[in-house]
Amino acid sequence: MLRVSDEIRDAVGAGRPVVALESTIIAHGLPRPRNLRVALELEDVVRDEGAVPATIAVLDGHPHVGLDKAQVERIANEDGVRKLSQRDLPLAMATGASGATTVSATALLAARAGIRVFATGGLGGVHRGWTRTQDESADLGLLARTRITVVCAGVKSILDVPATLQRLETLGVAVAGYGTDRFPGFYLADSGEPVDWTLRTPEEVARVMRAQDDLAAQESALIVANPVPEESQLDPALHARVLESGLRACAEEGVSGQGVTPFLLDHLVRHTDGASLEANLAAVRGNVRLAARIAAARAQM
Repeated sequence: MLRVSDEIRDAVGAGRPVVALESTIIAHGLPRPRNLRVALELEDVVRDEGAVPATIAVLDGHPHVGLDKAQVERIANEDGVRKLSQRDLPLAMATGASGATTVSATALLAARAGIRVFATGGLGGVHRGWTRTQDESADLGLLARTRITVVCAGVKSILDVPATLQRLETLGVAVAGYGTDRFPGFYLADSGEPVDWTLRTPEEVARVMRAQDDLAAQESALIVANPVPEESQLDPALHARVLESGLRACAEEGVSGQGVTPFLLDHLVRHTDGASLEANLAAVRGNVRLAARIAAARAQM
């Protein structure tokens, strides 16, 4: 099913460190041509830390784990690249579609290729107004049944963070703050919610991963919540003000379902003069670097 690059296959087979990278940020998260520059930069960050980057996407119906430069350029520049969650993968494969993978699709394909560490920006989660809409990201269910370590900056701050943490607990997904006892909020270093566990070194994270394997219990993920540096975060007062106006605009324009998240993220970018995008990128860079260090620590074990 998978088209795994020779470099990734060799690295996984030899026990060398590998970091999975999603492709949604390339196709749908950044404007051209910056998206291509960032995609290549993130791969370089992984290599600088001694690990191998495995950017994941679907091209012409074939899931690829580890893209070459030409394939990354396709995802960055080609019109009509779809946004693929785990549920969309069979449809894309059967119809020959090309698409960028979200957290759930990336985690699934990475795990199928034997990759244990995945870096992203922020997870999806429980949406505001869940009691009315029952709207919840596919990320949560997938992570409850996939053995992978996800380094992220928490969940997107436009979501219901307390409800998301409660849902992760119910699903049996382990969550730990990296160097913090607070759960980060994507653009913000602190979402206002605590975490029960704090891990402080890549080696400590790697020991948790080994303990998961030793227990041979539920095949669930480990979420390492790595806060964006405070000097790079979006100003909390600005964030609160713009998010509130975005929620009002969303209601006034009748935006619902899958349209809510892209609407609010775009609103934040436009009404913070791009500051939310820069905070997002700062978080992603930090997560990718930490993920590479965790993968290297696990490989040394």
